[in-house]
Amino acid sequence: MPRHPEPGNDNAVRRALLHPVRSVPLAFLAVIAVGTALLMLPLARTAEDPEVFMNALFTSVSAVCVTGLVTVDTATHWTLFGQAVIMGLIQVGGFGIMTLATLLALLLRKSIGLRGQLVAQTETHTLNLGDVRSVLVRVAKLMLGFEAITAVLLTGRFWLAYDQNPATALWHGAFHAVSAFNNAGFALYSDSLIGFAGDPWIIVPICLAVIGGGLGFPVIIQLLRGDLKIKQWSVHLRLTVYGTLLLLVLGTALFAAFEWNRNETLGGMSFTGKLLGSLAGGVFPRTAGFNSIDYGAASPETLMVTNILMFIGGGSAGTAGGIKITTFLVLAFSIWNEVRGRDEVTIAHRSISASSQRQALSVALLGVAAVVGGTLLLLILTDYSLERVVFESISAFATVGLSTGITPGLPPSAELVLIALMFMGRIGTVTVASALALSSRPRLYRLPEERPILG
Repeated sequence: MPRHPEPGNDNAVRRALLHPVRSVPLAFLAVIAVGTALLMLPLARTAEDPEVFMNALFTSVSAVCVTGLVTVDTATHWTLFGQAVIMGLIQVGGFGIMTLATLLALLLRKSIGLRGQLVAQTETHTLNLGDVRSVLVRVAKLMLGFEAITAVLLTGRFWLAYDQNPATALWHGAFHAVSAFNNAGFALYSDSLIGFAGDPWIIVPICLAVIGGGLGFPVIIQLLRGDLKIKQWSVHLRLTVYGTLLLLVLGTALFAAFEWNRNETLGGMSFTGKLLGSLAGGVFPRTAGFNSIDYGAASPETLMVTNILMFIGGGSAGTAGGIKITTFLVLAFSIWNEVRGRDEVTIAHRSISASSQRQALSVALLGVAAVVGGTLLLLILTDYSLERVVFESISAFATVGLSTGITPGLPPSAELVLIALMFMGRIGTVTVASALALSSRPRLYRLPEERPILG
């Protein structure tokens, strides 16, 4: 007689499969597998490729994780079909991350309806169908709206100023708009945006799309509503907006200070070109991956500032990577309050819970561990300098896509390291943060307290 699984076991299997920590990576792995298979097709490539599997896998991971690191030239290696596949993977990856992070954030805050309530917080993750559909539709409208506006501006410029025929201009405009809003950094030009470094009609729309995608869906919705006075802003809104402005100003100013007169980068440009180059230097590391200068020729000081900007990243529930602005600022305020001798961490007259502080610390330290581990492996597997390897590791983990030019020359083993960093950086931060929040349970007792010697 066949044995039927016990109901308890069946429920346990269902819970295991539905848990976001397991289901999210599996879903993205499935999309990566499909993208790899499509890019391996002969009609996706312009010529024979002896490393077809690794190039297809690396490109698929980079596109789905909206990173932008490449082992082959997107403009020349892939056909129109291959580029369309990459664009589709970018859109799926960006939309998936944005909706996933938004739904998890709303779920954790219990701000949207549930079919019942969370049973012990991990028993079920089925949301009210109407609420889920509403969130998905709003995210889709927001993304398509930003992308459409950016695409129209870029298409007009490519058509009128660069003598591209309407079809080519439209394709280039749409591709770069999708790549910009999703902070992917893929470009249809072999030198990325270096050829447009002095053109404000190209650089500015792309920068605005990058910033918009990096703010995150909840922040954009609140800003578009316009019915909240600044004093009524939530802590998350304040941290994201003010943190974004601060990092943009500092990044732009420092980039200009270090590169303004260097002939290898901004030195030979006009005044307008230098301003645009500095703006791009402050925006693109916030995890877009486009570049309007050759980062292989940038000064060590610029690379260091770029490393910091890449690691911090953009806003939560958006298309940007990194540990996120809110994580960084919560840790910064925690340190500031500790220095001042305060027991509570307060931001904008609100107290930040101890669990939020622990989650921020965990995400940041896991990010440091991933970058250090990836850097060590790349040093073992390659002969490149520490400066370049660290830059590449942070760029991969933070899903930025900027490169000093060493990625195309890496051996397959080193490419696998970057693939792991991209996947962990994109999927890991979301799933780790949600897992920590969903699995937190109040302890019904307290152990004896002890203070080890610190510092």
